[in-house]
Amino acid sequence: MLVSVIGMGNFGSRVATRLADKGIEVVVIDSNPELVEKMKDVVAHAIAADVTDEKALRAVNISDIDAAIVAIGDNIQMSIMAVAMLRRLGVGRIIARATNQLHENVLQEVGASEIVKVEEEMGDIIASKIVAPYIIQKYSFAPGFSLVQLKLGKKYHGKTIAETQLKAQYSLNIVAVERKVPYITQDGKSSFKIEINDNPLPMDTITGDDIIAIIGSDKNFDGLFDHLSE
Repeated sequence: MLVSVIGMGNFGSRVATRLADKGIEVVVIDSNPELVEKMKDVVAHAIAADVTDEKALRAVNISDIDAAIVAIGDNIQMSIMAVAMLRRLGVGRIIARATNQLHENVLQEVGASEIVKVEEEMGDIIASKIVAPYIIQKYSFAPGFSLVQLKLGKKYHGKTIAETQLKAQYSLNIVAVERKVPYITQDGKSSFKIEINDNPLPMDTITGDDIIAIIGSDKNFDGLFDHLSE
């Protein structure tokens, strides 16, 4: 898979690095040579180019990529022009960062396939962590639905997944369990390793310190959060 990330600010460089870590062939593009230079040893291809320059994009065969991520956030006009140019050159999947509702609307009009609202999503995550400190991460994957990583704490310690009644009471589904497991290293020292149960069964027991990945509607999560806060 070949993915291009356009705009090497904090967000863009982080996305590009994460993709490269997962084995994706990444092409990063930015008009700032210094930012591009920093990514040369991180990704497969790092190119200094103006993303609004059609000739420059054609020269790097941008139409051959499977997906483009327009990570530009500080220059709305440049972001919009980049999306329009990518669409014109035949890029099928364009994921663009939007900083406000108007920006999102225009990006959709000029051809963005998907919109990422980083500031809004981060605001939701921070607010959730303040109101519900047991939440580790919260990801919205569709309007009104989320995947939440959290610790269920003492109330559920030692219970099986069936005994938690999360599905029966809240219509929430546990999809994975992350646990720290102690072990002794080869040099005799105590340490921990992470074990992921990505196919949890009803009879599997959880602990209060396990990180549980749960999927469901935000409305149903509210009921669980109220219970955990009691």
